[in-house]
Amino acid sequence: MSSADPLIERLLALLKELTEDSEGYLERQDDPQLWYNRGYANGMADALRQIGYGSQVDAAVESDCYDAARDQSHLPWGKAYEHGREMGAKETYEITGSQPASEKP
Repeated sequence: MSSADPLIERLLALLKELTEDSEGYLERQDDPQLWYNRGYANGMADALRQIGYGSQVDAAVESDCYDAARDQSHLPWGKAYEHGREMGAKETYEITGSQPASEKP
């Protein structure tokens, strides 16, 4: 999981921690914070992949099937997941000073 960049290493460690701590979120509709955390982790993972750290993300965590949570987006816990996903990506881009590939000039 080496990226040689201390910031990326810290983000990967946070990604791994959030992913591990939110295991089983699909069975926990009573805990929107768990869903938010998992969404945040998945947003981080997507952003890190977009800026060129896909292999490090894959080494740190197993990918989630986004469709498993997306069909819950109309429910409170699904909304928490979606918000977490948006914030995880947005804040990862901000922290790294990068932007999504679709927005690069």
